[in-house]
Amino acid sequence: MAGKSEMPLRYLKGVGERRAEQFARLEIATLGDLIEFYPRGYEDWTSIVSIQEAPFDRPCCIKAVALGEPVAHHVRKGLTLYKFSVSDGSSIMRVTIFNNKYAAAKIKAGKEYLFFGQVGGNFTSREMASPLIEQPESGQRIRPIYRQTEGLNTRYIEICVSRALEAIDKELDYDPLPAEMRQKYGLCTRRFAIENIHFPQNSNAISIARKRLVFEELLILQLGLLKIKSRSRSANTVLIAEDYTEDFICLLPFRLTEAQSRALSECIGDMRGKHPMNRLVQGDVGSGKTAVAAGAAYTVIKNGYQAALMAPTEILAEQHAASLSALLGKGGARIGLLTASLTAAQRRKILAALSSGEIDLAVGTHALLSEGVEFHRLGLVITDEQHRFGVAQRAKLAAKGANPHILVMSATPIPRSLALIIYGDLDISILDQLPPGRTPVATYAIGSDKRERAFNYIKKHIAEGRQAYIVCPLVENGEESDLASATEYMKKLSEGPFSGYKLGLLHGRMKSSEKEKVMSMFVKNEISVLVSTTVIEVGVDVPNAAIMVIENAERFGLAQLHQLRGRVGRGRHKSTCILISDAQNEEAVTRLKVLCSTNDGFKIADEDLKLRGPGDFFGNRQHGLPDLKIADLKTDMSILRTAQAAARKVLASDPDLKLPQHSGLSKKVADLFEKVGEQGLN
Repeated sequence: MAGKSEMPLRYLKGVGERRAEQFARLEIATLGDLIEFYPRGYEDWTSIVSIQEAPFDRPCCIKAVALGEPVAHHVRKGLTLYKFSVSDGSSIMRVTIFNNKYAAAKIKAGKEYLFFGQVGGNFTSREMASPLIEQPESGQRIRPIYRQTEGLNTRYIEICVSRALEAIDKELDYDPLPAEMRQKYGLCTRRFAIENIHFPQNSNAISIARKRLVFEELLILQLGLLKIKSRSRSANTVLIAEDYTEDFICLLPFRLTEAQSRALSECIGDMRGKHPMNRLVQGDVGSGKTAVAAGAAYTVIKNGYQAALMAPTEILAEQHAASLSALLGKGGARIGLLTASLTAAQRRKILAALSSGEIDLAVGTHALLSEGVEFHRLGLVITDEQHRFGVAQRAKLAAKGANPHILVMSATPIPRSLALIIYGDLDISILDQLPPGRTPVATYAIGSDKRERAFNYIKKHIAEGRQAYIVCPLVENGEESDLASATEYMKKLSEGPFSGYKLGLLHGRMKSSEKEKVMSMFVKNEISVLVSTTVIEVGVDVPNAAIMVIENAERFGLAQLHQLRGRVGRGRHKSTCILISDAQNEEAVTRLKVLCSTNDGFKIADEDLKLRGPGDFFGNRQHGLPDLKIADLKTDMSILRTAQAAARKVLASDPDLKLPQHSGLSKKVADLFEKVGEQGLN
């Protein structure tokens, strides 16, 4: 609902231009943004404990009388401590205020105050340093704690939120959730939810408010994703009359796994159904996604249509083109490669062959999206490594045809719970088996004191003709000089333990052409050891690379470590991944233990979700979806499932959200996806 919610924050009493700039760092620009900036926690000033019973391990609230006024102690220039004692009638506690003359001056002997903080000392002597202090009559409530930034503390944000709620008071009565929906799912009104998430009446009110706001957030997200999905739910115009799976299987030099057969069958079933296919094939590294895509493409081609496969890098596109030519060429399919490095004459030739229908399968990079690329009869769009391509790019390639089928491949194992959110616009096939003969990568965690042994292990394998990766977290030394830097490290290796060996360097700041050249040399075994950053996380097949050493392994997420490890073990050679880390903290040690204990990407993804939350998968917006403001996918899965069912029910009765009772939902969906550049939802 338009109104004061959209008023720029600088006009709120007590804010102004400078404070508005500070709020902008928290992505808060309007009053509406501020009231949707939810607390990250709370201080409970309603639960009073005695000095003697105060816990030592967490903050608490104590009501006590000041026995005297604070006495200043000048410790050094710029540091003054104000000390005084308080009593709750049974025990005495020492209180220290650091460098705050104003706060100390407000303490009067004989007056009662609330002190909120962590109690220290021992069982005979209690103390509290830097407590928050309030008058009993105004302070005995649950107070919000907000995420802060330089110049903005949680108390100031609290004051601004209170003023913002006063300013938009009348708008709080407007509720985007229909009354019938609130009643069905046991949800409070928007006014109650907003007021009590910031200034709760009690702890139960927080739960009630949070449930409503989480439901609304997940409902809006699911409505948006389902609307994207419904775009491809128009009538299927790319009709696949005949299934050529059996012919395709005859071309294969290996047998499909049950998981591959199931996924391919789901793809063919989609393409022969009432609506165009919009499917994700998700599987671990080496699970055989490309074979599934090839099978789908072969059936499409044999039915008289063209297919397009988009890969994130030129070298990966070249590798796909070569392997698909060798496989599908035997069945008469004509493959063409389109990348940015083609000469003008080569490009013209490919474009002409595409538009005339002489090429059945176009394999390429982003070049496939460029102007002038026209297909004769595009029936299937395949994108490899979905997390490098957003929803909008997928739609742009699909627009090259008349509502073609869409198949997305991803080697990033994602827990089922997150897949429901991230890939909400796609049907999902999961490849949960590895083809026979693919040996798991043996993984070991060692300290830096054993680095020399790891290097000798690499040299032994190089002598046998193998190759190795050494992965570092940074490109060059900066403030975090404790981390291995790829450029510095490369220099040390070439002058030290690997002097005389063929080394190569790969990092994200190199030009694309430089990266392609280095990877091409590595593929051809012109480089024995590739020193790299995580730029190789999604990369090409180098079956001869059998060892990976990852420096400062504790700096990587579990899912990322697993992706990196997937670069080795791609050939017939026994492969090893060595994690070097001196980290002692419990979470880092647990992460490395998990990686050493399993090669199952889905188990690893589940563990990563438990250890680090959804941020590793979701927080960087790599999927082109909005951040979540209040929902937590670790704890709110049941609400997600309810919201998803509710979203489906709403769209079943009102696909375009045109009914009056859904006008609020429609606006919320449009606003949410507009912020992340997803257009055309209405």
